[in-house]
Amino acid sequence: MDDRATVLVSRREAVQRVAALLGGAALAGGDRLFAFSFEPATIEQAMAHGTGAFTAADVALLDEIAETILPETSTPGAKAAKVGAFMALMVSEAYDERTRQVFQQGLRQLEDACRQAHGVPFMQASAAQRLSLVEALDREQHAVMEDRAPKRRVRAPAAAPASDEPAHYFRLMKELTLLGYFTSEIGCTRAMRYIEAPGRFDPNAPLAPGDKSWASHA
Repeated sequence: MDDRATVLVSRREAVQRVAALLGGAALAGGDRLFAFSFEPATIEQAMAHGTGAFTAADVALLDEIAETILPETSTPGAKAAKVGAFMALMVSEAYDERTRQVFQQGLRQLEDACRQAHGVPFMQASAAQRLSLVEALDREQHAVMEDRAPKRRVRAPAAAPASDEPAHYFRLMKELTLLGYFTSEIGCTRAMRYIEAPGRFDPNAPLAPGDKSWASHA
């Protein structure tokens, strides 16, 4: 994300954190995600000119989708953390061809769904219309992923193998939004509390209701 992202939190910790936010499911892309971080200039280049098969307009659209998932509240949202460029770079450089196609086709499907539901493209939709669409897509991806999950068998000695189909496109968008945000400087220092210099070990630090969680060290 930015030049401090890899200092603020390790990629592995971020992946584990996002998996927890998604209910413990593994992220599409697996260990390949651990190897990637992007310099500020790379992020700015993607925002201005696009990257891989993504145009600058695609990156701007991803920014707005991410902002709808993680909007600005008392802390900056996903757009301020430039999550759209992060998503495009990760899909271009970390995902396999099959998953890239699912994501890119999904971007078009999201636009079509917005036009069908609200009569306008996502970029022209109101905040309420965007939220309504994102909530519907989230329910859709949840149903699809549940259907693909191995079903428990009462007397089976082992679980059925998981489907090797790429995740639903909105699942990928949601994963990358969370991963991009919580590995950014904004996510670590504004959405969470962070002390850059290691201090004393405190196994029982107070955490009052409503307090921000602490960001991990790299």
